[in-house]
Amino acid sequence: MDSLHCPFLPSSSSAAGDRPALLAPGRLPYSHDQLAAMVARTARQLVAAGIGPGDTVAISMPNGPEMAILFLAVSTVAGAAPLNPAYREAELEFYLDDLEAKLLICPKVGSDAARKVAVTKQIPVVEVDLAREVHFDEFLLNMPMAPTAASGILRTNNPDDIALLLHTSGTTARPKLVGLTRANIEASIRNIVMTLGLGADDTCLSILPLFHIHGLIATLCAPLSASGAVVCTSGFDAMKFFRWIDEFTPSWYSAVPSMHQAILQRAKRNSDSVANARLKFVRSSSAALAPATLEGLEQTFRCPVIEAYGMTEATHQITSNNAVNRRPGSVGWKIGTDVRVVNDDWQDVAEQTDGNIIIKGPNVHTGYLHSPVANAESFRDGWFNTGDRGFSDSDGSLTITGRTKEIINRGGEKIAPLEVDNILARDGRIAEAIAFAIPHKSLGEDIAVAVVPAEEQDLTVDDIRSQLASNLAPHKVPRTVIFLKEIPKGPTGKIQRLKLADILGFVGDSATTPIFKSVDGN
Repeated sequence: MDSLHCPFLPSSSSAAGDRPALLAPGRLPYSHDQLAAMVARTARQLVAAGIGPGDTVAISMPNGPEMAILFLAVSTVAGAAPLNPAYREAELEFYLDDLEAKLLICPKVGSDAARKVAVTKQIPVVEVDLAREVHFDEFLLNMPMAPTAASGILRTNNPDDIALLLHTSGTTARPKLVGLTRANIEASIRNIVMTLGLGADDTCLSILPLFHIHGLIATLCAPLSASGAVVCTSGFDAMKFFRWIDEFTPSWYSAVPSMHQAILQRAKRNSDSVANARLKFVRSSSAALAPATLEGLEQTFRCPVIEAYGMTEATHQITSNNAVNRRPGSVGWKIGTDVRVVNDDWQDVAEQTDGNIIIKGPNVHTGYLHSPVANAESFRDGWFNTGDRGFSDSDGSLTITGRTKEIINRGGEKIAPLEVDNILARDGRIAEAIAFAIPHKSLGEDIAVAVVPAEEQDLTVDDIRSQLASNLAPHKVPRTVIFLKEIPKGPTGKIQRLKLADILGFVGDSATTPIFKSVDGN
């Protein structure tokens, strides 16, 4: 075995060998042997420049095979820190400082902001020429660093070394830095492979960003480690999704709910592709999946939808349904991670009782970097408070009721916005809907809902309120209804519930809560 073999790939003695590993639109496929050789060669270039365990290498690259290779190579010998290529200079100032990056890898063309900030901070920049059509063994980094005294010493990450660094979304405060070890990643990979029953015959269509934990672990590392193949697309594009389904005949894909909804909306226009699809299952994670969306996916693709629960701090997966045991509406059962539901004193609550979800296991991080206050608040006796709320059932399955910080406190009455979301998701006249908190002078907070009507539907405020009033107590029915063409989403495709009030212009302390309609999203 190559001394720089990536631990997240099949061993060199496996039967994967010449089977396809990395596929991409318009590109020649890489076999597992070719991929392992390319990753080792790239890692060796980093080692030759003095990069090793304990160093952080920032990567600002678009989705594609190059990004996959770079992540696998960097995480073999150092800490990989994938960054959103769309970040602005002000954001990059914070991220590169917080990461204490020793190196930045970016495309030769593009990523001007990242390059500018790195140069200002005297961080060496490594460029990748994406314009060249190169064979896998010609992929070389343009290393600006001269060999150091430590150059050439083959030091790879030990199980306890940090191999991946990602920031939390920072929806309510400054983003926190999560350092995940090689052992964390290996544990999560095992959990996902076991849950999904992945093997050498599986091909994953990877449409998620590779600067996010969901895309990196579930749709890149897990299928590759199981000797399967990954289609590295340029990222989610509803217009191209069915073209990729036709070209690569994947056996599964994973996405966030907003992507699933966009796919369903285009399915009727791509009936031939839908009919020819050979998906074994569809996976959903990173946010709650509306029951109507789950049902629509299963009817469209004639396969089970597997809903999972995960987060960055757990190296993605915490609990999951599977193809055999599924409980729609729940996020399934724990697999390799201990899960408890507790009260505010960290004491276990009874089944079917809503509480705080806490976790512990080999895939769970041991503490935020540079954040002692957050660690003191989030950890107790080795257990990590996820910040999510939910309840366990008699069969051990877990149901998420919302984020603790998303609960709306309307004059002392607590409202879980997911309850509103799920009712509207079953209305065929609605393409998308999300409830969120807005400021209120006397109540502190009130509930509002943003709605995207389905095609050729002309909805009114009364339509929405009457639908909710027939299913919810009066205090849970929003008096503020906003109609939009599209609900704003974050860079990973997730709806940012906690930021919607600011994004949509709800600022200050309104004396009353207005009811209004905006068809153009302004």
